[in-house]
Amino acid sequence: MDKAKIRLSAKEAELVANADWILTKNVVLQKVKYMLEELQAEQQNFLRANPNILPAEVIAIPPKISRGENYKGLPYLVLDYPRFFGKDDHLAIRSMFWWGNFFSSTLHVTGVYKKMYATKIESSFSELKENSFFIGAGNDQWEHHFETNNYLSLKEMTDTGFKSFTNNKEFIKLAKKIPLEQWNDAGDSLFASFCQMIRWLN
Repeated sequence: MDKAKIRLSAKEAELVANADWILTKNVVLQKVKYMLEELQAEQQNFLRANPNILPAEVIAIPPKISRGENYKGLPYLVLDYPRFFGKDDHLAIRSMFWWGNFFSSTLHVTGVYKKMYATKIESSFSELKENSFFIGAGNDQWEHHFETNNYLSLKEMTDTGFKSFTNNKEFIKLAKKIPLEQWNDAGDSLFASFCQMIRWLN
């Protein structure tokens, strides 16, 4: 056995002997799950009150909350609603918590839904810019981090540059980042972003 590979640093030895931080982590993630469940209920109530605002096949699919432990090494939870993920056609709004990083709200459209909504999204550029949204600029539509190889701030972009992304990429992703320091207001902020995104599609 190669003992060098399994030897713990002082910090690692301290953590492995302390269960409290794992228990605290579990409590925090349960609180995030509860926040997303409340958000899910608000979203469903909103769309029930506006039944014709999205295509019927999209509304027919129930919301889903998922949890993982390893997005770039860190735990996360996501709420997808609405969520239509076809082979090539996607329409979804994803509300995400990523441990140590942020909350985020993301509109994701591809295929027929990109064709359906691109012009409406483009007409909302000024509001998107004013509300500190980002546009997906990377090649992998399933990445969620806000590094500059994945998202670009619309504050730094012109209308022409924005349309270049919406026209030339196979997908449109618009995302709002909410700092963890705004924890107490995160649920309200996620719902506000959701309502803005639905309005842009409409």
